[in-house]
Amino acid sequence: MSNNKESLINLLTQKPWEPAQAKVDNLHEGKTFNLHVGKLGLRYIMVVSTIMFCLFIVTYADRMVYDDWIRMPEPFLLWINTLILVISSLFFIRIQLASKKNNFEKVRRELVFIGVLAIIFLIGQLLVWQNMIEAGYYVSGSPANGYFYVFTTLHGLHLLGGLIYWVMTIKKVWKLDSIVIRKAKHTVELCAIYWHFLLAVWIVLFGLMLFS
Repeated sequence: MSNNKESLINLLTQKPWEPAQAKVDNLHEGKTFNLHVGKLGLRYIMVVSTIMFCLFIVTYADRMVYDDWIRMPEPFLLWINTLILVISSLFFIRIQLASKKNNFEKVRRELVFIGVLAIIFLIGQLLVWQNMIEAGYYVSGSPANGYFYVFTTLHGLHLLGGLIYWVMTIKKVWKLDSIVIRKAKHTVELCAIYWHFLLAVWIVLFGLMLFS
């Protein structure tokens, strides 16, 4: 709190007409506070998504106490898909470290690998659906079936959204120069945060379906 007060006091006592202060202001890229629009947008998306998933989890917990609740099996492929997300998140940690060291050759290479893993995960989820339907676990079969397909669909849609941002990140790190290098690092950071968020959400959902 004291740091925020000091920052505000420093801001109010700045003298923009002085040459030294003008140089500092030029580094802000027109922004008074160090709040990036992309980071604020990502936080908003994550908060809204978390609230939505929490509401579904609450209704899931309430619904499973009824007598018509029939537990679904957990295909082994779901464990493989979980491992894929864990590997993706670990690779994003490596990517963030490489980005901080300006090793963008490694960043590009491992971002491509991340995209491949994401596509494999989505294909794996479709295969799970196919196997479940062939085994007779239809959406209308029981409430548990319906929640399973809703959870996996919502998570898959969030991952597709992540792939859109992944494409934007790829474009930035592939066309680097001294001007945009800082923005590229920031985009890599945001993409990594979102991927970690996807892993956390999936672990909660998978754990809920596994133990209920």
